[in-house]
Amino acid sequence: MNVEEIEINQLFNDPANVRRHSARNVEAVKASLRRFGQQIPLVVDANNIVRVGNARLEAMRQLGWTVAKVIRTDLAGSDLVAYAIADNRTGDSEIGSTFDTAALAEVLSALQNEDEQLADAAGYSPDELAALFGSEPEPESLVAPEEFAEFDENVETEHQCPKCHFRWSGSSAPGGAQ
Repeated sequence: MNVEEIEINQLFNDPANVRRHSARNVEAVKASLRRFGQQIPLVVDANNIVRVGNARLEAMRQLGWTVAKVIRTDLAGSDLVAYAIADNRTGDSEIGSTFDTAALAEVLSALQNEDEQLADAAGYSPDELAALFGSEPEPESLVAPEEFAEFDENVETEHQCPKCHFRWSGSSAPGGAQ
Protein backbone atom coordinates (compact mmCIF):
# COMPACT_ATOMS: atom_id res chain seq x y z
CA MET A 1 0.00 0.00 0.00
CA ASN A 2 1.55 3.26 -1.14
CA VAL A 3 0.57 6.59 0.34
CA GLU A 4 0.57 9.42 -2.20
CA GLU A 5 0.11 13.15 -1.80
CA ILE A 6 -2.33 14.71 -4.24
CA GLU A 7 -3.70 18.20 -4.80
CA ILE A 8 -7.12 18.45 -3.15
CA ASN A 9 -8.54 20.16 -6.23
CA GLN A 10 -7.86 16.91 -8.14
CA LEU A 11 -10.09 14.90 -5.75
CA PHE A 12 -13.82 14.35 -6.17
CA ASN A 13 -16.48 13.41 -3.64
CA ASP A 14 -18.02 9.99 -4.13
CA PRO A 15 -21.33 10.44 -6.01
CA ALA A 16 -22.45 7.06 -4.60
CA ASN A 17 -21.69 8.05 -0.99
CA VAL A 18 -24.79 7.38 1.09
CA ARG A 19 -23.32 8.71 4.36
CA ARG A 20 -24.42 12.22 5.32
CA HIS A 21 -22.30 14.41 7.58
CA SER A 22 -23.79 17.09 9.79
CA ALA A 23 -22.10 20.44 10.22
CA ARG A 24 -21.22 19.33 13.78
CA ASN A 25 -19.53 16.20 12.39
CA VAL A 26 -17.46 18.21 9.91
CA GLU A 27 -16.51 20.67 12.68
CA ALA A 28 -15.32 17.75 14.82
CA VAL A 29 -13.25 16.42 11.91
CA LYS A 30 -11.78 19.90 11.37
CA ALA A 31 -10.82 20.13 15.05
CA SER A 32 -9.10 16.76 14.80
CA LEU A 33 -7.24 17.71 11.61
CA ARG A 34 -6.14 21.04 13.08
CA ARG A 35 -4.69 19.36 16.15
CA PHE A 36 -3.35 16.08 14.80
CA GLY A 37 -2.97 16.57 11.06
CA GLN A 38 -4.04 13.95 8.56
CA GLN A 39 -3.25 10.63 10.23
CA ILE A 40 -5.35 8.43 7.93
CA PRO A 41 -5.11 8.63 4.14
CA LEU A 42 -8.24 9.03 2.04
CA VAL A 43 -9.09 6.00 -0.08
CA VAL A 44 -9.46 6.92 -3.75
CA ASP A 45 -10.15 5.00 -6.92
CA ALA A 46 -8.30 5.28 -10.24
CA ASN A 47 -10.38 8.38 -11.13
CA ASN A 48 -9.49 10.25 -7.89
CA ILE A 49 -12.98 9.76 -6.48
CA VAL A 50 -12.80 9.62 -2.68
CA ARG A 51 -14.45 6.35 -1.68
CA VAL A 52 -13.53 6.54 2.03
CA GLY A 53 -12.95 9.86 3.75
CA ASN A 54 -15.49 12.24 2.25
CA ALA A 55 -16.03 14.07 5.56
CA ARG A 56 -12.26 14.46 5.97
CA LEU A 57 -12.04 15.81 2.41
CA GLU A 58 -14.79 18.36 3.14
CA ALA A 59 -13.07 19.39 6.38
CA MET A 60 -9.73 19.75 4.56
CA ARG A 61 -11.36 21.97 1.94
CA GLN A 62 -12.97 24.14 4.62
CA LEU A 63 -9.59 24.45 6.36
CA GLY A 64 -8.03 25.60 3.10
CA TRP A 65 -5.69 22.63 2.74
CA THR A 66 -4.28 22.13 -0.73
CA VAL A 67 -2.77 18.63 -0.44
CA ALA A 68 -4.14 15.35 0.96
CA LYS A 69 -2.59 11.95 1.58
CA VAL A 70 -4.35 9.16 -0.33
CA ILE A 71 -4.10 5.48 -1.00
CA ARG A 72 -5.49 3.94 -4.17
CA THR A 73 -7.80 0.97 -4.02
CA ASP A 74 -7.90 -1.79 -6.60
CA LEU A 75 -11.53 -2.52 -5.77
CA ALA A 76 -14.07 -1.66 -8.47
CA GLY A 77 -17.77 -1.73 -9.16
CA SER A 78 -20.09 -3.22 -6.57
CA ASP A 79 -17.19 -4.33 -4.37
CA LEU A 80 -16.01 -0.73 -4.08
CA VAL A 81 -19.49 0.57 -3.27
CA ALA A 82 -20.00 -2.15 -0.64
CA TYR A 83 -16.56 -1.45 0.88
CA ALA A 84 -17.34 2.25 1.24
CA ILE A 85 -20.62 1.44 3.01
CA ALA A 86 -18.93 -1.16 5.21
CA ASP A 87 -16.24 1.33 6.22
CA ASN A 88 -18.92 3.74 7.47
CA ARG A 89 -21.17 1.06 8.93
CA THR A 90 -18.61 -0.77 11.03
CA GLY A 91 -18.30 2.23 13.35
CA ASP A 92 -22.04 2.64 13.90
CA SER A 93 -23.38 2.13 17.40
CA GLU A 94 -26.47 0.38 16.02
CA ILE A 95 -24.39 -2.73 15.34
CA GLY A 96 -22.63 -2.84 18.67
CA SER A 97 -19.71 -0.41 18.59
CA THR A 98 -20.08 1.75 21.67
CA PHE A 99 -17.90 3.50 24.20
CA ASP A 100 -17.37 2.35 27.76
CA THR A 101 -18.79 5.65 29.04
CA ALA A 102 -17.15 5.50 32.46
CA ALA A 103 -13.73 4.82 30.92
CA LEU A 104 -14.33 7.43 28.21
CA ALA A 105 -15.23 10.06 30.83
CA GLU A 106 -12.08 9.22 32.78
CA VAL A 107 -9.83 9.45 29.71
CA LEU A 108 -11.43 12.67 28.44
CA SER A 109 -11.17 14.22 31.89
CA ALA A 110 -7.46 13.39 32.03
CA LEU A 111 -6.95 14.78 28.51
CA GLN A 112 -8.83 17.94 29.41
CA ASN A 113 -6.71 18.37 32.56
CA GLU A 114 -3.57 18.07 30.43
CA ASP A 115 -4.77 20.40 27.67
CA GLU A 116 -8.27 21.90 27.52
CA GLN A 117 -8.29 21.70 23.70
CA LEU A 118 -7.69 17.93 23.54
CA ALA A 119 -11.30 16.96 24.33
CA ASP A 120 -12.52 19.30 21.60
CA ALA A 121 -9.99 17.81 19.17
CA ALA A 122 -11.34 14.39 20.14
CA GLY A 123 -14.78 15.55 18.93
CA TYR A 124 -16.60 16.47 22.16
CA SER A 125 -18.38 19.79 22.73
CA PRO A 126 -18.44 21.37 26.21
CA ASP A 127 -22.12 20.33 26.59
CA GLU A 128 -21.33 16.73 25.65
CA LEU A 129 -18.45 16.67 28.12
CA ALA A 130 -20.65 18.09 30.90
CA ALA A 131 -23.30 15.44 30.23
CA LEU A 132 -20.68 12.70 30.09
CA PHE A 133 -18.93 13.78 33.28
CA GLY A 134 -22.18 14.23 35.19
CA SER A 135 -24.39 11.44 33.90
CA GLU A 136 -22.63 8.23 34.88
CA PRO A 137 -22.91 7.20 38.52
CA GLU A 138 -20.04 5.27 40.01
CA PRO A 139 -20.82 1.53 40.01
CA GLU A 140 -20.16 1.36 43.77
CA SER A 141 -22.95 3.90 44.39
CA LEU A 142 -25.58 1.70 42.74
CA VAL A 143 -26.99 -0.19 45.70
CA ALA A 144 -30.54 -1.54 45.74
CA PRO A 145 -32.61 -0.54 48.78
CA GLU A 146 -33.47 -3.27 51.28
CA GLU A 147 -37.19 -2.50 50.94
CA PHE A 148 -38.99 -0.99 48.01
CA ALA A 149 -41.65 1.69 48.41
CA GLU A 150 -45.14 1.36 46.91
CA PHE A 151 -45.19 2.04 43.18
CA ASP A 152 -47.48 4.71 41.75
CA GLU A 153 -47.64 5.04 37.95
CA ASN A 154 -48.74 8.67 38.23
CA VAL A 155 -45.59 9.80 40.01
CA GLU A 156 -43.67 12.45 38.03
CA THR A 157 -40.06 11.49 37.37
CA GLU A 158 -37.02 12.93 35.66
CA HIS A 159 -35.91 11.23 32.46
CA GLN A 160 -32.80 11.52 30.30
CA CYS A 161 -32.15 10.04 26.87
CA PRO A 162 -28.95 7.96 27.15
CA LYS A 163 -27.95 8.84 23.59
CA CYS A 164 -28.57 12.59 23.20
CA HIS A 165 -28.95 13.47 26.91
CA PHE A 166 -32.30 15.29 26.33
CA ARG A 167 -34.06 15.67 29.69
CA TRP A 168 -37.79 15.73 30.42
CA SER A 169 -40.15 15.32 33.36
CA GLY A 170 -43.33 13.31 33.57
CA SER A 171 -44.71 9.82 33.75
CA SER A 172 -44.15 9.06 30.05
CA ALA A 173 -41.78 9.80 27.19
CA PRO A 174 -42.01 13.09 25.24
CA GLY A 175 -45.05 13.21 22.97
CA GLY A 176 -47.03 10.88 25.21
CA ALA A 177 -45.37 7.62 24.13
CA GLN A 178 -45.40 5.01 26.87
